[in-house]
Amino acid sequence: MIYHSSFEYGYLWLPLIGFTIGFFASVLGSGGGFFFLPALILLYKMPAQEAVATALAATLPICIAGTISHYRERHIFFKTGILFGAAGILGAIAGAGLSNLVSSGQLKTGFGLYTMFIALQMMVSNWRIRRAHKQGTKLKKLSKGRKLSKSTYYGFLAGLVTGTFGTSGAAPVYAGLFSMRIPLKIVAGTSLMIITITTISALGAHFIVGRIDLTFVYFLTSGAVLGAVSGPKFLAGVRTERAEGSVRNWYAMGLLILGILLIANNTTNGI
Repeated sequence: MIYHSSFEYGYLWLPLIGFTIGFFASVLGSGGGFFFLPALILLYKMPAQEAVATALAATLPICIAGTISHYRERHIFFKTGILFGAAGILGAIAGAGLSNLVSSGQLKTGFGLYTMFIALQMMVSNWRIRRAHKQGTKLKKLSKGRKLSKSTYYGFLAGLVTGTFGTSGAAPVYAGLFSMRIPLKIVAGTSLMIITITTISALGAHFIVGRIDLTFVYFLTSGAVLGAVSGPKFLAGVRTERAEGSVRNWYAMGLLILGILLIANNTTNGI
């Protein structure tokens, strides 16, 4: 169901929020839904199920604009993106149905636990890479079968998360691409391509079973698209090779903190 909420002065902050999220989302290879969802729930007190569908609608323009910009900068591995995206479509459809079978509180708690799980998984992977570098040993080259299994697993998980929580599914995509030791700039571009596919699939399902507030979507995307176009251009001029380890660590830490905050907020509201 699509509807327009009444204008409130607090909505004037949404373009700025959208630009900030759109810029960093395109730099990191995220659609931004991962940050839109907490903003809608924590700042604007939107019901979780409605926030899921609205965040998806606001995420799609960022995904499309960011993917086009990354394509122009040659930051995309298409074969890898297609494998992730194909598995993600199935996950997105399953997730959209799942989101309407659980309560708002369960949805928030589930999202918090999911972010913490992905964060810990990334931290373990980062630790193994750092240990290999310190010991001067080469990491074992991934076989085609191993790459296929990772693409299927992380792609399906990304779609499931997108459909269930209304986020971009960037966390499992990032975790999967980093585990395949792909350079940071290519991770960002390929991730956005994958997220575009899963977001379209999930949004299509939510048009049927969910509620989307187009007023929020208009205000958010007015700034988010500008940020999404600017991000890849900025990234193209930055040397990222030495920073990749730090980026992985900070990204994982941010996920862990966000998960804790969402669970704490849900617990406090439930008391």
